[in-house]
Amino acid sequence: MKTLTLSIAANRTRSSDVRELLKYAQLPGMISLAGGLPDPALFDVAGIDAATAEVFANEARSALQYGQTDGQVSLREAVTGLMKQRGANVAPENVLITSGSQQALDLVARSILNEGDFVAVERPSYLAALQIFHLLGAETVSIPVDGDGAVVDALLSLPADKPKPKLLYLVSNFANPSGATLTLARREKLVRWAVENEVFVLEDDPYGALRYRGSPEVPLVALAEKVPGALEWVGYLSSFSKIMAPGLRIGWAVLPAVLHDACVRIKQALDLHTSTFNQAIAARYLASGRLESHLDTVCKVYGERAEALASALTEAFGDKLRFNRPDGGMFLWGRFEDGTNARELLYIAREKGMIFVPGDVFYPDTPDTSAIRFSFVTVDNAGLLEGVKRLKAAYDEMKQS
Repeated sequence: MKTLTLSIAANRTRSSDVRELLKYAQLPGMISLAGGLPDPALFDVAGIDAATAEVFANEARSALQYGQTDGQVSLREAVTGLMKQRGANVAPENVLITSGSQQALDLVARSILNEGDFVAVERPSYLAALQIFHLLGAETVSIPVDGDGAVVDALLSLPADKPKPKLLYLVSNFANPSGATLTLARREKLVRWAVENEVFVLEDDPYGALRYRGSPEVPLVALAEKVPGALEWVGYLSSFSKIMAPGLRIGWAVLPAVLHDACVRIKQALDLHTSTFNQAIAARYLASGRLESHLDTVCKVYGERAEALASALTEAFGDKLRFNRPDGGMFLWGRFEDGTNARELLYIAREKGMIFVPGDVFYPDTPDTSAIRFSFVTVDNAGLLEGVKRLKAAYDEMKQS
């Protein structure tokens, strides 16, 4: 019997290892340091409930109706306010509201890339971005990451035997998975490089507001205002998923006019518009002024958990496991210095009741099999200590076998 023939795109797409691990996270007693999910115990349920009540009381009929493809005016204006707080002056007409920032990334990629085009990405890079680029048939060329973020100077020595990339994608603040933040000097250099080489640079910033130490860096779109022609070559993505609630599925993009219009046309074909109702709730919540105090609470808790995990890992593994200590975000990124294979370790750790993400999934090219990513935000301090205890037991068993 014949079976349905799937498309090239469907056949070239594989399931996300991170999403697959979520199945194990639901098992009773499992301590998950895998998925980058915000802690639901910290959601501002009362604030979102109040915002929802206001929507029903004041704009129920319009909020339940079809909406504009580029987003409701009230939310786009609210986003410009958020962008101003982050250091960038943008106009509402340059803001596109999307169903999560993942859709924004997809729309930009569809608008720029053709089959066989090259995309420059960080090494390691955000897994779901690599999935999108692969789905579109694009090729990737990687630039290394260190403690100061993407090594921008590496762009000056991209392989001569490969075409120039049409797009450069990076997570600028507390990157997933590396946890690194791009320094101001590198941001300025990157903006100038984008203009000189006519390569569109897309900055993804879902974690920048989750800072618990130090001072924030300004977005590339703010720096682009000072470089002639740069605003045409720089875009910005962000999301309410990590700072409000992922269930709302609302993200946004700040894009130059030509790219903004292209993304709107493609979005019309894909989903018509992002949930009007959820946009109204988000706009009302932002107008309430509760976000700032909510983020203060979240950052305090996340900072304490990051320190608890870092201290426990240091005590358990010493110099055998090197890892970053970011000033914000949701991840610790590490590497076993003794050659431990993180994926093999995962299989043993899973049987002992804890999971993490092997770092090899985040590499667009030759993977580092000793790399490992931990997400600390959904587990309390006691759970983090127990998780590291189980990880060390798995490690010791692996070394003794």
